[in-house]
Amino acid sequence: MLDLFTFDNFKKCPSLVHGVSTKSQKYPYDFSLALHTGENPQEISNNRDRFAQMLLGRASFDFIVANQTHSDTVHIIENKTTRGWRSQNDAIEDCDALITKQKAVMLSILTGDCVPILLYDTKKEVIAAVHAGWRGTLKQISAKTVQCMIDNFACHPDDIIAGIAPAIGVCCYEVGKEVAEHFFDTPQCLVSKGDTYMLDLPYLNQQQLLNTGLKEAHIEMSGLCTACHTEQFFSYRKEEGCTGRFMSMIGIKA
Repeated sequence: MLDLFTFDNFKKCPSLVHGVSTKSQKYPYDFSLALHTGENPQEISNNRDRFAQMLLGRASFDFIVANQTHSDTVHIIENKTTRGWRSQNDAIEDCDALITKQKAVMLSILTGDCVPILLYDTKKEVIAAVHAGWRGTLKQISAKTVQCMIDNFACHPDDIIAGIAPAIGVCCYEVGKEVAEHFFDTPQCLVSKGDTYMLDLPYLNQQQLLNTGLKEAHIEMSGLCTACHTEQFFSYRKEEGCTGRFMSMIGIKA
């Protein structure tokens, strides 16, 4: 049986399906779910099917995957459709946040250190999935996603709950001044280390969500660093350029 990381706040919502995949040596490529890193696409596709079956059983869902580019582009899925699940060729292009109100559609984010954020408006039943590396964080991708939910679906921040999934932590994310200087206006996210800095991306994204009006009690932090837990999660940094990626997914039952 595959392990699965989940959020307590989401599990309280009966209409919601969500989960974050973990590594497993039982399956090809340690259960990587990435089609863009050069592995055998059929084996990756089989891994994705295993993950979907674990989450959904026999329930029929469509799946959305984006070609993530560290942008601040937010894409709204307006129809039931599958994109990027079997091939990169039909993935959502140049996009790092997905939103939908469609039932039986799973939104997904692939990461191996960057911050995956899942969002759910409990009243409007709108979901979102966000990919935030340092560039996306600098561009306020989390805040822009919430604003897009507000503008397009009349969501209210009080009704949105969030899960910030495992990502590289301040304990392990060392950056040079050329990166750190972009965040000097938020000194709480930086720890000086000689000529370099330790950067706290999960904290920064939590602050963006708070600044858009989400309640702190509604933001669940995983507290897990991918670089500290390479037995569970892929870490591009710690594993020196590993090709594996894990997936964070969220959907609403039909």
